[in-house]
Amino acid sequence: MRITAEALSWSVAGNPVVRGVDADIAPGETVGLLGPNGSGKSSLLRCLAGLRPPGAGTVRYDGESVRGWGARRIACRVAFVEQDAGTDSDLRVADVVGLGRTPFRDRWRGPDATDRAVVAAALERLGLSALADRSWKALSGGERQRAHIARALAQQPYALLLDEPTNHLDVRHQLELMELLSGTSRTVLVALHDLSLAARYCDRLLLLHHGRLVASGPPAAVLTAERLAEVFEVDAELTTDALGHPAVVYRGPLGAPAPAPALAPAPDPAPAPVPAEAPTPLSAQ
Repeated sequence: MRITAEALSWSVAGNPVVRGVDADIAPGETVGLLGPNGSGKSSLLRCLAGLRPPGAGTVRYDGESVRGWGARRIACRVAFVEQDAGTDSDLRVADVVGLGRTPFRDRWRGPDATDRAVVAAALERLGLSALADRSWKALSGGERQRAHIARALAQQPYALLLDEPTNHLDVRHQLELMELLSGTSRTVLVALHDLSLAARYCDRLLLLHHGRLVASGPPAAVLTAERLAEVFEVDAELTTDALGHPAVVYRGPLGAPAPAPALAPAPDPAPAPVPAEAPTPLSAQ
């Protein structure tokens, strides 16, 4: 599914947060959404997911404006994973993941065989099958995050929109998640703070700064030393690691004082002179 933003803007209390963004995410593309804190990433994602009506501009799915669409119609096409989903209940993990099936059944019908099979597959895909019957409250932060991603997969959407989904995940699960997202046939737009993960796994990057889209393109075209300095205020560059994967190398924040040159070690003090031995008097011989 193609997701398009046309001159999209959104404000809160009269303060612009998203400013005239034009973006196009092609079907099956994995796109990273980057920018420092406060750049408008979460607000843009919520507008694209139909959770927040834009103040101006248009959101389109496959060329059709979603203005006026109901929540169920949107949820049958797009799944949104929040940065910190605050679910607090006594539900089992399988039941939380099963919430992804809600758009496909009426309120009076419980899960059927298809729903249960889809949920089981999503749990397995995120490595949560052994936790299916565990209470939601007993999960760690990382396990909860993985369960919310499993819920999004159980929704079987055409597109996945994720707001910093690697939060709370250890390194192994971060890599597994990015492998999953980059390997799916779905359209993916994922907000990330880790620029190296974004460069390694995303087909294309969108870079926001003060609510405006300032760059769009392949990682090497977006993550230039000049843009990293301008947007993130760091002295850094995009290079490759020992395995040939793209990686951002940081030298430090801009404006930080240069490290003082190392002082040469002081020379060892000269040994004290040894006094000459006095001659033995002849009378003592």
